[in-house]
Amino acid sequence: MTKSRDIVFLEGPRSRAKEFFFLWRVAIEFIKGFRKLHFVGPCVTVFGSARFKEDHPYYKMAQEVGAGVAEKGFTVMTGGGPGIMEAANRGAKDVGGRSVGCNIELPMEQHPNPYLDRWVNIEFFFVRKVLLSKYSYAYIVLPGGFGTMDELFEALTLIQTKKMDKFPVVVMGTEYYRELQEHLELLKKHQTIDPEDLNLMFATDSVEEAVEYISSVIHTYGLKTKKRFKPFRILGER
Repeated sequence: MTKSRDIVFLEGPRSRAKEFFFLWRVAIEFIKGFRKLHFVGPCVTVFGSARFKEDHPYYKMAQEVGAGVAEKGFTVMTGGGPGIMEAANRGAKDVGGRSVGCNIELPMEQHPNPYLDRWVNIEFFFVRKVLLSKYSYAYIVLPGGFGTMDELFEALTLIQTKKMDKFPVVVMGTEYYRELQEHLELLKKHQTIDPEDLNLMFATDSVEEAVEYISSVIHTYGLKTKKRFKPFRILGER
């Protein structure tokens, strides 16, 4: 079985030529992502498990979230795969909104869902995470697994350390995340986080509350650039 580029890269130092070509491959991934996503925003990214089926309550919640976000004029961005991601993209399409995906190439689970207006396939997780942060105005985090937790805590860390401006993070599925909230209280008790760090995310089960919270934070702080760029057809942009 051929090893992925990620595995090979993380095995340790290699020749200068191999390291250079790896960097070149990463640069190509970034350029591909920039070209695909530069004109789709402003985006709100919805995270959650790829494993929930259409009849699951969290799938239906994500579908409502996608519709609510799209009705506010935002483009719904997801990881592009099935489950919660599919549901959010589907909700956006249900109400005539824009729906895009930043899909990670994996040997299982991940393939672009049928509700995307546009998507980009990315090989490297770290490239994908940068693109999602760059083109998102907010995150909505629904129930999920390791990948969802990774995205949630990376966003909170970037906000906490002032690497990202006042970026709205909404967590939905309060019962699912109840023990996580309790653990965060434990972190506060042991002073490994500051009390105000608990305010870096907003927890609710109401789609209306989630969307209104995002809109209020974005409009209050004027997050990110308000300038809208137009594609140049001569460069093959669209």
